[in-house]
Amino acid sequence: MTVDPSEFRAVLGHFASGVTVVAAMEDEGPVGFTCQAFTALSLDPPMVALAPAKTSTSWPRMVKAGAFCVNILADDQQDLCRTFAVSGSDKFSGVAWRLGQAGTPVLEGVLAWVECELDAIHDAGDHELVTGRVLELGLGSGSPLLFYRGGYRRLAP
Repeated sequence: MTVDPSEFRAVLGHFASGVTVVAAMEDEGPVGFTCQAFTALSLDPPMVALAPAKTSTSWPRMVKAGAFCVNILADDQQDLCRTFAVSGSDKFSGVAWRLGQAGTPVLEGVLAWVECELDAIHDAGDHELVTGRVLELGLGSGSPLLFYRGGYRRLAP
């Protein structure tokens, strides 16, 4: 049986997910991209997983750093999400951020952040499946930015 790609996208679009910006430091400065494919993976040891597209121009630059930060976006950060989704631009221009304890970019105003050491990269079709060992993490405040059926959503009060 062959699965139609547009049907696959439509059906899986019914799974609501959070939105993140994954960021790392390279010699030239911070680099990052918007990532919807992110999940907790293990409690012992604490690990996460994410899936950057093989077409990403940011991810190959980030691999060299050996560490990355998953910035979990708050519901008022749609513009930030769009900024980091664009390929090839200076995504950090005008964006407030600081270096986390593990030396990765933590964006200001995020709901939460998870700094990780790169653990493994696996082939996963048109994406790579990346695992990271959690080094540091923290909480901001607010509610999550959600993505559902091709658009941004907020939790109902």
